[in-house]
Amino acid sequence: MGSIRKSATAAAAVLAVAGVLAACGGTAQPPAAGGKTAISVVSLKPGSEKAAFDAFEAQVAQFEAANPDTDVTSQEYEWTGPTFTAQLAGGTLPTVFTVPFTDGKGLVERRQLADITDHVKSFGYADKFNKTVLAAGRSDDGRIYAVPTEAYGVGLQYNRTLFTQAGLDPEKPPTTWADVRNYAKQIAERTGQAGYAQMTQENTGGWMLTTLTYAHGGRMQVAAGEKVEATIDNPGAKAALGLLRDMRWTDNSMGSNFLLDWSGINQEFAAGKIGMYMGGSDVYTSLKQQNNINPADYGLAVLPLVPGAQSGLLGGGTLAAVNVKATPEQQAAAAKWIDFYYMAKLTKKDAAELDAKTLAASDQPVGVPKLPVFDKATLSQYDEWIKPYVNVPVAQMTSFTNGIFEQELAGEPVSHTQEMYAVLDSVVQAVLTDPAANIDALLANADAEVQSILDRG
Repeated sequence: MGSIRKSATAAAAVLAVAGVLAACGGTAQPPAAGGKTAISVVSLKPGSEKAAFDAFEAQVAQFEAANPDTDVTSQEYEWTGPTFTAQLAGGTLPTVFTVPFTDGKGLVERRQLADITDHVKSFGYADKFNKTVLAAGRSDDGRIYAVPTEAYGVGLQYNRTLFTQAGLDPEKPPTTWADVRNYAKQIAERTGQAGYAQMTQENTGGWMLTTLTYAHGGRMQVAAGEKVEATIDNPGAKAALGLLRDMRWTDNSMGSNFLLDWSGINQEFAAGKIGMYMGGSDVYTSLKQQNNINPADYGLAVLPLVPGAQSGLLGGGTLAAVNVKATPEQQAAAAKWIDFYYMAKLTKKDAAELDAKTLAASDQPVGVPKLPVFDKATLSQYDEWIKPYVNVPVAQMTSFTNGIFEQELAGEPVSHTQEMYAVLDSVVQAVLTDPAANIDALLANADAEVQSILDRG
């Protein structure tokens, strides 16, 4: 899953370059030579630009300078459901790795993560977490097995240049799904590019169908005590798939590629081949680091929600965890890395400024929209600390940043989430590739298949 990079340790390297991150891969390390404790940590996704890796290694050097008894090795990785499952089964995860919120509860229940409660409490902010966010990495008895490092809401990513070419005002992104459909058709007709695109592979099809279903007032699961019921066959899901079918087959506004995963749709979007798609509010970082997006092209809007009591915005995030096979010394060092790299910048002014300055020095994104890991006030304070270093087009994201806190946030389905998403991939693919696809039958079959997965516990 990419090359292993040994961090520089010279203090000069700290001054020369700067830092960022994202996912997982590797193995817990044996004690390093010279009595040091060796740990491995996730760095960036394969294919990220060299400046981003340089920035990350600078932060590794900063950490090692502050913790001279620890030796850090970093490794590239891009999380996908199948890849992570294989790494977990094969015992090849690093000392510190990251997982999406959807994987947290299952890993905690199976005790496949190290208990880092005492370490996290020693850092002084354990009681400040947004409890809903922390729940993804916490056991029922209150022990902490993974720390939320980022939270996001799904937004509508849009290409401002294609909007202009299609005669649309990039300062006025769509506010309803009828608008999205009309804008997509106009973009396709006037530019020849896909007006709107949808992820369909590697569990992302199910993820985005769930997002679109939430926006239309539906839910994919309902929990009653310990019993979880699949509710995939619901009016919101039917409306979501009906919208996709109409854009695909009636409007011909979705292009010709219907096998897109997260990386693929980002690449197509950055290349100017997609007018709009749904994605996490934090995706600009990857678009910059991996896809060299032109900042002038980028726009981010809040996702339209159909009026109604049940409509909601799907939110998620990333957890940082420690390999359960790591030694006590490694677990302690790993917790310090999590605090240094992920958490301190959210709670301490000097750490926030150092992180932002380090990233900006290597032209890495600073100021990408986030949701509160702690609370809104803490996030607002963080935004103020980093303000001098912000280098992303925040003026082109105001629809999202001004509107996100007015939307009802809804967490992802709670049980066997990735398995459910995998089942739903084929549903989305069928609707987009077969004009005769029977939406009612597809949803009924998916509902039954997911319920059988849930019943296995």
